[in-house]
Amino acid sequence: MDKNLKKVTIYTDGACSGNPGPGGYAAILIYNGNEKEISGADKSTTNNKMEMLGIIKALETLKEKCDVEVYSDSAYVVNSINNKWVYSWKKNNWIKSDKSKAKNINLWERLLELIAFHNVKFIKVKGHSDNEYNNRCDKLAVMARESIIK
Repeated sequence: MDKNLKKVTIYTDGACSGNPGPGGYAAILIYNGNEKEISGADKSTTNNKMEMLGIIKALETLKEKCDVEVYSDSAYVVNSINNKWVYSWKKNNWIKSDKSKAKNINLWERLLELIAFHNVKFIKVKGHSDNEYNNRCDKLAVMARESIIK
């Protein structure tokens, strides 16, 4: 982490009804005691896409290079980055170790661009437990999803 950069904390979550189905994402960005909530939805998506989109949209909100801690309950995203699997997939033309094609390549490519720009640390949190911000993100993501199916 760079002491000259702004320190931003981001909590994210995605929600999907059916897989695929209508979904929503949300993020809470925290900087210097201030909070900003963002959310969005898609009529036909997957849970993993919504988890990724929450992170991508939050990082895209930042106007300059920052030190960022991203808290997510998505094992798919956090493990793929922290265990460096996604870098192997990209190096192998998006083929995973089991020889299957990686999914969500366009989202992974965008996320990798954002990670390369910002200093990002990913932290896995337990979903639907005692993390206030993760629970708020879940509610916001569900509200976003519900807003498009009414």
